[in-house]
Amino acid sequence: MPDYFHGYSVVGLVAVVGVLFVAVAFAAGRLLRPVVPTREKFLTYECGVDPVGEGWAHTQIRYYVYAFLYVIFAVDSVFLFPWATVFAAPGYGGITLAEMFVFLGFLTVGLLYAWKKGVLEWT
Repeated sequence: MPDYFHGYSVVGLVAVVGVLFVAVAFAAGRLLRPVVPTREKFLTYECGVDPVGEGWAHTQIRYYVYAFLYVIFAVDSVFLFPWATVFAAPGYGGITLAEMFVFLGFLTVGLLYAWKKGVLEWT
């Protein structure tokens, strides 16, 4: 029975050491940093330029669509790499090839839909 709990004690010890490391880092940062509050330090920082106007700005929706399309194709590449390694294994070639064509078919249908809706045009 002691060997069973030994694994948990090691995990618990690593967790405690991790929490202590973070706590010591935050405490050291608080003790060592200079505290000189000024009016300029309380202003909103915008890439080194003084803020002008309101904090509200409109963002084009197409940027979100491009980000979403990037995520879709990033997920596609995440699935393609393991597929390429399994494809060469004996007994998996035909099955994995069919599954990948189904997966790529779904992505193609989504891309064609986005193209037909005019999402991919930058105007």
